[in-house]
Amino acid sequence: MGPEWIAIIALVALFVIGTLLPINMGALAYVAAWLVGMYSLGLDEKEILGGISADLVLTLIGVTYLFAIARQNGTVDLIVRTAVSSVGGRVALIPWVMFAVTAVITAIGAASPAACAIIGPIALGFAGRYGISPLMMGMMVVHGAQAGGFSPISIYGTITNSVMEDAGLGSSHLTIFLSSLLVNTVMAAILFVVLGGRKLVTMRMDADGELVSAGGGTAAVGGPRRPDRSDARSATGATPTTGTPNPDDAGSRLEHVLTLLAFLAVAVVALAFDKNIGFAAITAAVVLSILTPKAYKDTVKQIAWPTVLLVAGVSTYATILTTAGSPEFVGNWAAGLGAAAIGALILCYVGGVVSAFASSTALLPVIVPIAIPLVAEGGLSAGLFVAALAVSSTIVDVSPFSTNGALMLANKPDTIDENTYYKQILAYGAIVTLVGPLLVWAALVLPGW
Repeated sequence: MGPEWIAIIALVALFVIGTLLPINMGALAYVAAWLVGMYSLGLDEKEILGGISADLVLTLIGVTYLFAIARQNGTVDLIVRTAVSSVGGRVALIPWVMFAVTAVITAIGAASPAACAIIGPIALGFAGRYGISPLMMGMMVVHGAQAGGFSPISIYGTITNSVMEDAGLGSSHLTIFLSSLLVNTVMAAILFVVLGGRKLVTMRMDADGELVSAGGGTAAVGGPRRPDRSDARSATGATPTTGTPNPDDAGSRLEHVLTLLAFLAVAVVALAFDKNIGFAAITAAVVLSILTPKAYKDTVKQIAWPTVLLVAGVSTYATILTTAGSPEFVGNWAAGLGAAAIGALILCYVGGVVSAFASSTALLPVIVPIAIPLVAEGGLSAGLFVAALAVSSTIVDVSPFSTNGALMLANKPDTIDENTYYKQILAYGAIVTLVGPLLVWAALVLPGW
């Protein structure tokens, strides 16, 4: 058995073990990299460790550190309150506010599960009180997380773009970001129409958070209990029409302004001046910490260290795969099917199916290098093909077996049976997994072929 097959079998094994057991897949990847590297490829330990992407690890630490500060000082809560107050009592806009806020949070550096964990309970709380479909509201949050998830300063975006550049495929920051944004927005719009969003257009919230019809009468929706002012405040920290902050909100207005300016500065430095995002983000976080040292002395503990371990381990193993020739082997097999576009479709499905049960963050560094032979020999657009792989591998996070889908299930409203809600999410996840990669492939790969 050749080393390319050994590396592929080890990859499958670590995904299976990491899915079935509560073990960080990055730790498993380090073990696989050590064993396969030493005993199949004859590499020494320094050569194995040389595969880790220091740039990628620094970026993850920097952006999650900066986001942890934003969450701690109340800037994230401020974004949510401002967004909810902006709808002017229009119930039909609440799902879109949840979608947009989650997209913004992931776009500025939050891990997708973290964004879903923050916004999911708020969104599903609104669903239970105002008669909005919990499936629609929960999936709007997940699609929102993926819509913003590939911005140039996001976790998914930095992983995909770094791996793409390391693989010699160039960079397509905006193509990948806009592709994910557009696909997930379209899916959210379909959900809104199919799951009763049009019926919400006539509903309004008054100043006390109670539902009123367009004609001004009180609307009895979502059960016999009407929402009261305290309910609305508990979900957002503010009344839904005025956005008045809770007296206990963390952080001062100055801290909020400085944090928002820090995010803006990171984006400008990284994009306009082409500087390393990780250095820019960690510099911004350190500056904020210097200005208020006591407030953020423990914030470093909130860096997404499990995600850092995951990506560091998987990126190290991805180098082992490349050294073993596995990406070329799989890519050449796909390219040899007779049409590069067919090979691309198969890889989109591989990404979608695997990611529905495993970590999207772990999958991206592995699947992107496989695109090289199809791009080189099949004439496919590197940017559009990688965008298709990235989107196909993340839209399936609506699955109840993924972290995001599981978070929506865990935060279901009391008004809906858990088994019923599980079946709804499962059915929607199955539809997306079966149809999503095909539609993404048709929209992104075929036009550039």
